[in-house]
Amino acid sequence: MRSSRLGRRDVEVFSLSFLDAICCGFGAVILLLVLTEVGEPTVIEKSRVDLQGQLLKLQEELNDIKGTSEVLNRELKARRIQLSDEQQKIARLRGDLSALRGKYESSRKEAEVQNAVEGQLVSAQQELTDEMKRLLGAQYRRKEDSPIGGLPVDSEYVIFIIDTSGSMANYAWPLMQKKLQEVLDAYPTVKGWQVMNDEGTYLFPSYRGRWLPDTPMQRKLVLERMRDWFPFSNSSPVEGIVEAIRTYYATGLKISLYYFGDEFTGSSIDSVMRTVDMLNREDKSGQRRVRIHALGFPVRPDAPQVTSIRYAMLMRVLCERNGGTFVGLNEPGSYPR
Repeated sequence: MRSSRLGRRDVEVFSLSFLDAICCGFGAVILLLVLTEVGEPTVIEKSRVDLQGQLLKLQEELNDIKGTSEVLNRELKARRIQLSDEQQKIARLRGDLSALRGKYESSRKEAEVQNAVEGQLVSAQQELTDEMKRLLGAQYRRKEDSPIGGLPVDSEYVIFIIDTSGSMANYAWPLMQKKLQEVLDAYPTVKGWQVMNDEGTYLFPSYRGRWLPDTPMQRKLVLERMRDWFPFSNSSPVEGIVEAIRTYYATGLKISLYYFGDEFTGSSIDSVMRTVDMLNREDKSGQRRVRIHALGFPVRPDAPQVTSIRYAMLMRVLCERNGGTFVGLNEPGSYPR
């Protein structure tokens, strides 16, 4: 009897403890579920806000990229158009260069013929006044090996216009001084003369607007000062020619301009021709105000030839239209070593 009571009590105690444990477990699970459901909406809402912000940022970046792409496409299109224009310019310049080379070759051959005959045809067409004959005297008849063959000596006033650019100063200056001396020797006496560079800069600024006196001392002084006279030059004759004609032309004066140079770097030959034509007008008899002669000095064989070809073309036509003569020099031995 006693033993049966003890056995039932043990069973009841075990059963209550087990139920308590089960209930506590369910309660804990329910509590976890409640806590989890309460916190989840906050996390989801925060994630949604972050995603929207990132989406807006990505859209802004996409718009910036599209704008940059449009700008770059426009610039690329403009560059392609510019490249096409430059290629067309290069093609035109190559054509012009080819034409210039052909014309220069023809001009060089004609210059050689003119030099060979010592300018007899040109000299025969020029009239000398009694005053010029008196000034020149017996020296008017030049020797057969005249140093300035082809250049007529028929003026009472002479203006020398010298290209003082680097190419002339470095490679042709001794030869230029020699030719200047030879031209002066061909004029035993003149009424007045002047020296300036192609920019219209005077060798003697104090004599601007006046003629230099023709004396042996003055000639010697000019040649001495020319040794180291190198003012700025752009290798274009128009400024010096305009200065000479505007300043020194006067009715009744027989004036000759002698231009010494080796290249023409101006933008247009036609513009030079038009400017000189407007200033050095013809009179009723068809004579120009002044004669324009020119000497073309050789350049180094390894130097660019385009500007020297343009110079030969310009001066040949310019001299022909203004009653003068162009002589192209060819003395390789004159280069400094």
